[in-house]
Amino acid sequence: MAATKRPGRLLRNLNGKIAAVPMILTTLVVFLGGTLWTVLYSFTNSKLLPRTNFVGFDQYERLWASSRWNTSIENLLIYGVFSLVFTISVGFVLAVLMDQKIRFEDTFRTIMLYPFALSFIVTGLVWQWILNPEFGIQHIVRSMGWESFVFSPLTNPDLVLYGLLIAGLWQGTGFVMCIMLAGLRGIDEDIWKAARVDGIPAWKTYTIIIIPMMRPVFITTLVLVASGIIKLYDLVVAQTSGGPGTASQVPAMYVYDYMFQAQNLGQGFAASTMMLLSVLIVLIPWAYLEFGGKKHG
Repeated sequence: MAATKRPGRLLRNLNGKIAAVPMILTTLVVFLGGTLWTVLYSFTNSKLLPRTNFVGFDQYERLWASSRWNTSIENLLIYGVFSLVFTISVGFVLAVLMDQKIRFEDTFRTIMLYPFALSFIVTGLVWQWILNPEFGIQHIVRSMGWESFVFSPLTNPDLVLYGLLIAGLWQGTGFVMCIMLAGLRGIDEDIWKAARVDGIPAWKTYTIIIIPMMRPVFITTLVLVASGIIKLYDLVVAQTSGGPGTASQVPAMYVYDYMFQAQNLGQGFAASTMMLLSVLIVLIPWAYLEFGGKKHG
């Protein structure tokens, strides 16, 4: 009896399973295979072409002894912390404001989400012009009479990361707002009514009831934003090309330069592997909280 039921289960949704085969093969061969290949050759001294001359952890020792790599990690941490905090905070506040049943909500939502439809190259170039002291904000304000006004973060090594942050927030905040708004719209209206009946202030309702209920939304948003931060590259290239000096260098630029310009594949593979490890550090806790936590619950 069990034997006759088993084939039926295997043949269920057969068309869907057949359609999924190319995607599964692509994932296994291209993504998983490419990842394993990269990790394997990070332990070699490959230069222009890959070669199986293993040197152990020499590439990783050289990587972490490089001042440029350490600077890029430090820059990414500074940018990442501020980007996470401000993107999620501002996105949530905008979602709360948008959830007040305002007029022309669709128009405002489209305007806020529009920057996310642009590539980071376009965003970087636009904000490079806006922040350029020769014809950007500084020039406009000075032409209005404030001759001593100075605002050129992209030419200041101490402020360049914050210039990048402005462009990044403009690009990603609308997307986070839409995710948060979807989470807010999923809250049962009876909860709001009960809070109003009990006389609980709106700010307290959000902090002690709504935000804890939106925990999965915040976790998912955190993972999406953090993954984008780790692979930050095109925004930096478009705005500063890593300058001035190494003040805005990021790990992805280090990988690109060593693999395609310095022609040192081993060093580029080692840096790529460290970036992969960073992504796993973000994804594994998220997977546990989303799936493992539910099982234990």
